Amino acid sequence: MPPEELHAIELLGRVPYGRLATSMRALPILAVARHIVIDGRVVLRMHGGLGYHEACNGTVVAYGADNFNTAPSGDDNGELWSVQFTGPAEIVRPTPGQQERFGAVPAQVNGEPFAPAYLGVDPHFVSVHTLGFPRKSTEPQHSVI
Repeated sequence: MPPEELHAIELLGRVPYGRLATSMRALPILAVARHIVIDGRVVLRMHGGLGYHEACNGTVVAYGADNFNTAPSGDDNGELWSVQFTGPAEIVRPTPGQQERFGAVPAQVNGEPFAPAYLGVDPHFVSVHTLGFPRKSTEPQHSVI
């Protein structure tokens, strides 16, 4: 895997959720998904009751995640970042140990009990974008009178 792709995969590990983009019945959809990385492949957990996983099975999808809603950590060098990639998706069945890595399951989605569905996505055409901000000086500001 090229260095930029490895960096993107490493960044995905810093946030738990992202957004899946695809089309369903010729209309675009965005869906929130929980993700983990297994052997360079991104595995998504989403609510099966909406049928999005079935619409994605066997197609090319886009997935993105970012740290925009969290304060950048020391690992982020004070930068905001976003990762995007496209790749083929297929319905998968993670092992019980892999399912545990996803963490707690939401109780409901749109008032329905959460029914987990899993998609494996092989990242292709990976990109990382960063937004850097100047660091604020901690030195006291002096005014000239």
